[in-house]
Amino acid sequence: MMLYTTAVVLVLLLALATQVFKVLREYERGVVFFLGRFQEVKGPGLIILIPFIQQMVRVDLRTVVLDVPTQDLITRDNVSVRVNAVVYFRVVDPQMAINNIESYSDATSQLAQTTLRSVLGQHELDELLAERERLNKDLQAILDQQTDDWGIKIATVEVKHVDLNDSMVRALARQAEAERNRRAKVIHATGELEASSKLKEAAEMLNEAPNALQLRYMQTLTEIANEKTSTIVFPMPMNLVETLSTLAKTAENVKSNEDK
Repeated sequence: MMLYTTAVVLVLLLALATQVFKVLREYERGVVFFLGRFQEVKGPGLIILIPFIQQMVRVDLRTVVLDVPTQDLITRDNVSVRVNAVVYFRVVDPQMAINNIESYSDATSQLAQTTLRSVLGQHELDELLAERERLNKDLQAILDQQTDDWGIKIATVEVKHVDLNDSMVRALARQAEAERNRRAKVIHATGELEASSKLKEAAEMLNEAPNALQLRYMQTLTEIANEKTSTIVFPMPMNLVETLSTLAKTAENVKSNEDK
């Protein structure tokens, strides 16, 4: 009987010790209540509590990674998309996190979902795809402002995926192909314009120096002659034809004068 009583006393003392002594890690804080009223925030280290009079709630100060479930939304240009994101947050004020909100983790998750739908729904699809960094900053600022009263700091918000249906994917592919074709035509037209401008300048320079034109013509003939071809067809320059015609007429006049 004595042994049984001793065992019971030891168990009670052990249970009492667990209620009196608490150990908080470096990243933990304890929100202490005295008869239901907030008293102070303690930790880290060894915490001594008065059993049944003081109660303590542990709060983790480490950054929490919150995966926001996929949300269906309609963009401003009436495109249906599915978007999911990830939120990084941490508790900066344990007292506010415990006293001002029932479950700060669940509340932050629900707030992130509604904010994701409302904010991204105000933008067009092209903005969701091309300006994701700016949208991340907008989401982070809005969430951080709304969770400030909960003692929560939103560190980062990242939109992970923007999923489209098959018809929209095909439409975007056609749009991208049309854009590439447009750019190719613009580049080709720009090249033609620059080439024509340079040819015009060259023609004006050669027109001012007829001898240079003849040299260029002879150079072209030399380049063609170096090719391994059996037949060469080349145009006769008009000024060369006129020169030959003038020489022929001069020779005929000289001959006619001699005959007289």
